[in-house]
Amino acid sequence: HGTASVLVLLMATQWVYNFGDGEADGSADMKNLLGGKGANLAQMALIGLPVPPGFTLTTEVCTHYYENDQSYPAELAGHVRDALSLVETRVGQKFGDAENPLLLSVRSGARASMPGMMDTVLNLGLND
Repeated sequence: HGTASVLVLLMATQWVYNFGDGEADGSADMKNLLGGKGANLAQMALIGLPVPPGFTLTTEVCTHYYENDQSYPAELAGHVRDALSLVETRVGQKFGDAENPLLLSVRSGARASMPGMMDTVLNLGLND
């Protein structure tokens, strides 16, 4: 008589995908997960184009938000802090620094293009 063991691996959801310095967590074929802009930025970084470092929140974040009483995943804030720290390291600036602040552009993206439907926030970090 043998015994069977079952190994169950619980995979944590990756809510944030980094890109920059010739590296990317995503690629062009991940448009459903990263949106068009996120997937294309990842691909451009992978092929060596000079893309400023950054990160993309997945479309699953939006899905989670609406399916969970308008709340974000519990681990999202930590993932964003880690991604922001990586951007800070790559560019040598700190978000919120009074002398040499790291400025961010926040751009919306979707699985399918929706021109004019979502706003862009530029120079996040310039003021309070």
